[in-house]
Amino acid sequence: MKAGLIYNKHETRADGIRLDMVIRQLPIATVDRPHGYKYRLYAGREGKMLVRYDNETGKGDHKHIGESEIAYRFVSLARLLMDFIADVEGLK
Repeated sequence: MKAGLIYNKHETRADGIRLDMVIRQLPIATVDRPHGYKYRLYAGREGKMLVRYDNETGKGDHKHIGESEIAYRFVSLARLLMDFIADVEGLK
């Protein structure tokens, strides 16, 4: 059984930041994804990654701010999106 797409948004903002946000519901929760979601939230400009939240296999929930990788505590999908947008807004 495949992961089901539940959120898929792509846009380029007026400030030139490209947002790519994809969230999938897994058929079952895993050790790396106990909440049952697989996600990749990306913000970049001119091909350079500025902020990325993801939970790739083997790493669990974390975020990248520039060159730094920081553990992220997943609470809910709504909170995930709010935290991501807050970090993008903090770039200004």
